[in-house]
Parts: sequence; C-alpha cells; structure tokens
Amino acid sequence: MLDASIFVRIARVPRYRLRTSLFLLPCMLASMHVASALAQSPPLDPSQGDGRVSAFYQWSEPVVGKPGELLNSEPLPSELGLAQAGVQKRILYTSTDGVDGSSPVIVSGAFFTPKGTPPAGGWPIVAWAHGTVGMADICAPSWAGRSYRDIQYLNRWLSEGFAIVATDYQGLGTPGPHPYLKTRPAAYSVLDSIRAVLGGGFDLSNNIILVGQSQGGGAAFATAAFAPAYAPDLNIRGTVATGVPYLSEKTLSRPPTKDPNKVDPTLAYVLYIGLTLQQTDKNLNASDMFSAQALPVFELARTSCIAGFESSVISAALTPATTSLPGFRKAGAAALPAFTYPTLKLAEPIFIGTGAEDKDVAPEDQFSLIKDACEAGTIVAAHLYSGLNHGETVNASLRDSLPFVKKVMAGEAIAPICEPHPE
Repeated sequence: MLDASIFVRIARVPRYRLRTSLFLLPCMLASMHVASALAQSPPLDPSQGDGRVSAFYQWSEPVVGKPGELLNSEPLPSELGLAQAGVQKRILYTSTDGVDGSSPVIVSGAFFTPKGTPPAGGWPIVAWAHGTVGMADICAPSWAGRSYRDIQYLNRWLSEGFAIVATDYQGLGTPGPHPYLKTRPAAYSVLDSIRAVLGGGFDLSNNIILVGQSQGGGAAFATAAFAPAYAPDLNIRGTVATGVPYLSEKTLSRPPTKDPNKVDPTLAYVLYIGLTLQQTDKNLNASDMFSAQALPVFELARTSCIAGFESSVISAALTPATTSLPGFRKAGAAALPAFTYPTLKLAEPIFIGTGAEDKDVAPEDQFSLIKDACEAGTIVAAHLYSGLNHGETVNASLRDSLPFVKKVMAGEAIAPICEPHPE
C-alpha cells in the first residue's frame, strides 16, 4: 500500500472540506436502483490491463437485474485454493459502478466455506478485501492466487468457522479499468459480493465481518461507511482492518516522512495512482505527471503485478524526487474527494491494527484515522504492534482481532481504544 505522503504530500495540496451528505446521496440512489439497464462486459482495453485471463471473466450475455446477483461460478483450481476450505469457487456477480454511482458492472471474486457441517442458520461470513496486487486483470487474486501471508490469514478465518467471500474489486479480472484506491468502487464491490453469495444457494447466515489489509483495509473501512445507505439489507457486525490508508486534510498537510532521494519501491503505488488519475481525466498525459526517468516504468504499471512492478521501480532507481511532476500533484488534488471516506462515523465497531515499523502506510496517518474516527463517534479498538512492518501485522494481529470478532458476534460491548500503546 502507500504512505499518504507519497500520494499528494510530495508537495502540498489545497485543503478540501467534504460534506458527508454529498457522498451518501449517490449511495442512497444506487441502493434504490434496480438496474433496468443492460449490463455486460465492456470491450477489452489493453491500456487498462484488460485480458490475459480465461473466458470466465468476460460475461457475454446481457444482464437485467439488481446489484449483487450471482451470475456464474466454477470450481477454483486447487493451486489457488485454501487448505481449510471445503467448498472453493471462482464467482462472477453484478454490482454498481462505484465511479459514477449508477451504471451496472460485473465483478469477479472467490468464495470459500469451511470444512464440515455448517452451524444452525448457516456459516457466518468474512468479506475479505485484499491489498494492492496491481491494475491488470491477471493480477486479480481469483486468477493469480494469493501471497503466503494471506493464505495463512484466510485459512485461520476458515478454521474459526467463517465462510469467506473475496472480491477482486471492480476492474480486476473483469474488463474495465480498476479505480485503484477510490473508496466507493471498493465498497460497492465488497457489498455486492456478499449479496451474491447470500443469494447463491449456499448455506450462509446474514452475519458479516468486514476484513481488509492495506488497500483492503481502506476498502473495509469504506465498506462499513457506505453500507447503511447502499446495502441496509446486510447485517454487518463489525470490521477488522490493518495498515489502513487515510487521505485527509490532516494527513496531507503533514511533512513528508520519506527521504526524497532514496530509491523507494513503494513508488509503484504512485504510478498505479497515475493510471487511476488518467481514468478520471482522459486528457491527462503521463508526461504531465511523471519524469522522463519514470515514464517507461509508468507504462509497465498497466500490465505488471505488484511484486514484479516494485522490482522495476528499484531497477529504474526511482526516488520521490525523480518520479513525479507538478501535473501529478494537480491531478491528485482535483481527484482527492474520490479517495476519501464518506464518513468517519461507522455504525458498528472497528478493530484497527498498526505496525510500528510500517513503511507503506505511515503509522502517524493511521493514528490520525483512529483519533478522527473516535471523535466522530465510531467505536475503535486500536492496537499498535512493536517491531512489525506493514505485512507482518496482518497475522500477528489475529491474537487481538479474533477476540474482538467473537465479542461483536456475541453482541458484547467493545471497549474503545483510541490511543494504542506499543504491544
């Protein structure tokens, strides 16, 4: 994921005052919408990383229906599966385009149930929101598989008796651009993945925990924020998020935390954001945003998944000082509202885990989110893990997040922790 200083703090940006009502109105309209329009996969666009996946991901038939309908499923190849899963499938479902807030889109993902017999009422659900994988269809976890870290993590949730639905997000796997880091598209993709499996004939209960890491930590927070207006039919009990990004007036006004002259692999995320900014402004040229040194690497962002792309950033010796131009900052400032949370007041409790040595999402930014969410009235249980980096925090946090989830599932009160101390 990214440190907010990389996105816009490379230079200062104008401040924005965002009114929650302006964000929630499109959500309410979308939630009332029964898509009478015809939805089907758009033509492949290689400039957005489309293609190089199987025919399963390109739905060729018109679809008339509402968001959250399961269109297709197939067995997930064993090499992409989870050891603790009984059933594991690749899925395709309808959703709402989170960019315009109204158009129907088709999204892919994966679905897993635990082994054994479901409890009375069906398996409760973990809706998993993954971290940054890339912009191209081939990077979608349902196609490319998952990191060992995430495999360990998801297997643990299965062993605890939760079914898992794992969206790829809008534009990953399926044709169309992936609006990387934009909050509403991620939230709609997660919410409609839950609806799709609940209505898919599986033995599930409408008792849901949102879980995410990094980009997915932001997606989980956004999902909880958009859910009351967009998906009031879903019984979300709580949220677990680690490495959560936070773009706000406060975080963007903070001085940069990284050495501007040091080669930094996380600049890969800046280049991915450049593609998202081009989706917003079709007249925005790459040469307006990035230096001549960075341009060849930027072109690789269209087709490269994160591990290989970070290696390309290192090979090109990119630094914060040698990567972006003023045009990137200007375009980022104009698009900033789409990257923010619509509200910091969540209806249900949230667990937030932060690694003290996180170099991808600055701990200071995560602390700002915790503080602001607490002040907004959200019940936050925040934990800070000494000596752990961005990725290490994921599995380590289970020692605290699992008891948190058991409490919210049992209807027990959560004690707020708004100023976490090193653990």
